[in-house]
Amino acid sequence: MSSNDETTDISKRERIVNVMQAIGFVAALVVLGVAAWWFGWGDYLIGEEGISRLQQIVDENLALAIAIYTGSLIVGGVVLAIPGFLFAIAAGVLFGPILGTICYVVGATIAAVIAFFAGRTFLKGFIKPIAMRNKYLKRWLYDEVQRDAIIVLLITRTFPVIPYNVQNFAYGTTDIDPWTYTWGTALFAIPGTAVYTFAAAGAIDESQRVLYMVIAAVLLIILFVVLFILNRKYDILKR
Repeated sequence: MSSNDETTDISKRERIVNVMQAIGFVAALVVLGVAAWWFGWGDYLIGEEGISRLQQIVDENLALAIAIYTGSLIVGGVVLAIPGFLFAIAAGVLFGPILGTICYVVGATIAAVIAFFAGRTFLKGFIKPIAMRNKYLKRWLYDEVQRDAIIVLLITRTFPVIPYNVQNFAYGTTDIDPWTYTWGTALFAIPGTAVYTFAAAGAIDESQRVLYMVIAAVLLIILFVVLFILNRKYDILKR
């Protein structure tokens, strides 16, 4: 057999493996999605009734409420692709701005790490070709991340031009160090999360409404200033 034939056979085997891995992953997501629907995990954070139910648990057993919230966030973030800001708002309503921010950042980071390692291990051959077709993903995650991972994490986590759920899987297909990815994801998620948690807490807490809303507004202004500076330096939205 010639070297060209051997190369072709290896490529075919790699494609088959990639497809089988992708099918297995999708099947696992479907199973988890069905389980989430069957056991009503999403009901705790979707709609007024779900929030009220979890608020009751907060009053009776804070640790259990945090565990349910974190589990729902991980399933929602990895499996159901529910936008993260909804969970951040729920955290502010349920736990207040400080504890809410901590709960969201911890849960979102766990979800991000799970997706990262899924992308790095058995989904790399499937995710990377798809991610490379997105101009922002290609630029920041494949062209820029090798140069300065911290700046790239700051930009993509603080200003999600690309949805977090997509970023998490795609980051796994890069050469970024897992530890850098983990602490960078957690750290740079804090400011944006705090805007939502303070605003949500202020909306329901009349006694602290002005204070919380002012803090949320100040944080938002700071984020816009940082965005302006970074955009001038790195041209974030460049096509």
